[in-house]
Amino acid sequence: MNIRPAKTDDLTDILSMYNDAILNTTAVYEYEPFTETYINHWFKEKEASHFPVLIAENESGILGFATYGTFRHRSAYRTTAEHSVYVKSEFQGQGFGKILLDAILEEAKRNGIHVLVGGIDSSNLISIQLHQKFGFEEVARMKEVAFKFDKWLDLVLMQKIL
Repeated sequence: MNIRPAKTDDLTDILSMYNDAILNTTAVYEYEPFTETYINHWFKEKEASHFPVLIAENESGILGFATYGTFRHRSAYRTTAEHSVYVKSEFQGQGFGKILLDAILEEAKRNGIHVLVGGIDSSNLISIQLHQKFGFEEVARMKEVAFKFDKWLDLVLMQKIL
């Protein structure tokens, strides 16, 4: 398996992973799928802000991606970032999320990030446990902050000081 920076050619796969998560899971608190225009703008903003987007791939193609970005838009938060890890549904449960999380942690350290934050739906116990294995701690549980699939959702905030 190879981890590499994302290219424009990867945006179709990234868009597909986001939209699968939007339509079928509570991993993304959105209702409507993202568009090509949205994902192109998203990627240009990542590049302009020097935020990494890492791709995991093997002989089967792209397996998943990881990224981080602005946590809050105040200058004193500049060394804190919020990260995301997505694995294509057909490749989940095979350890690729672990590899991507490790890669984005290393990238954050190289880039001077001091704290990495993850917002995880409370029902996503696999992701919560994965983050715990990497030393993330639950620092907040926000009750019923989102509504999707006809139910209220709790958001777990986890952080790791790098």
